[in-house]
Amino acid sequence: MNRITKIVVAACVALLVGRTGHADVTLNSVRVAAADTVALARFYQSAFGMQEVNRIEVPGGAEIFVNFGATVDAAKVNKGLPIVIMHRDSDAVKDPIAHVILNVTDMNATVAAIKAAGGSMDGEPRPFRNTGVVIGIAVDPAGNRIELIQRPAAAGR
Repeated sequence: MNRITKIVVAACVALLVGRTGHADVTLNSVRVAAADTVALARFYQSAFGMQEVNRIEVPGGAEIFVNFGATVDAAKVNKGLPIVIMHRDSDAVKDPIAHVILNVTDMNATVAAIKAAGGSMDGEPRPFRNTGVVIGIAVDPAGNRIELIQRPAAAGR
C-alpha cells in the first residue's frame, strides 16, 4: 500500500471505531429520592408547575414521574425529560450535589414558589462571575438540592 492509501484506510477505521462507541446514547430522565414520594411529587407540582405523568407501584412506595405542563395532558406530550421521584427509606441522607438543574426566567418568583411549596434555599441566589447569570440552590422537602439558573435577558427585550 502506498502512503496515501494507508492514511485513508486509517482514517476510515478511526471513523468506524469512533461511531460504534457512542451510538444513540441520550439522557432518559433525572431521578431524585424521598421517603414520601407522593408528598415530594406535590412539591414539584406546586413549586415548578409540573404534573404527574406516570406512576409505577414498587415495594416501599410509588415511583412517580413528573414533567412540565399546564395540564396533565400537556405534560404527557411534553418532549422534555421528566423528573422521576423514587422511594428511599430516609430523607436524612445529606447529599451536597444538586442532581436537578432547572433553567428559570424569574429567579425571585421561582424562589417564592419554592418556599410557598415547602422548600427552602441554600443561601440567596447570586450572580455567577460577571456573566449576567444568576444561580440559586434550592432544597426540596426531602433534602434534594436543585440548582436554579437564570440566564441574562436577551438584548432588546
